[in-house]
Amino acid sequence: MRVISLIEHAMERWTTTLWTLLLPPKQKRGEVVAILRRQCDDSALILGRERVLVPNSFVIDLPPESHRQLTTTGTELNRYLAAQVHRHAAEQGYTFAGPVAVSLRSADGDAVGRFQIHGQIAPQRTG
Repeated sequence: MRVISLIEHAMERWTTTLWTLLLPPKQKRGEVVAILRRQCDDSALILGRERVLVPNSFVIDLPPESHRQLTTTGTELNRYLAAQVHRHAAEQGYTFAGPVAVSLRSADGDAVGRFQIHGQIAPQRTG
């Protein structure tokens, strides 16, 4: 049980760092997750009665300093954000063309506190 508590505490610390680096103080803490969810909703392709395909590959462009600070924590943040996309897709009945991936990328320029999220449908590679 102690191991789970330590993992939860570490995840909370990393996500708190993300919110303070990405969002100006006036914005809500869950805005990055909300934008990922909105990307799914806005880009949904209805393929059939029970099948709605949504983006599964997301790239978050960050200011260079924010990117440098967030990439030192490893891939836990990427996994956390991907899990949030999975949860939203399950709630809405969406399907993916391949595994969900969220990656952080250093953006060109030096806009402080600004980020952009790009989503696309990326089919699963075989072989």
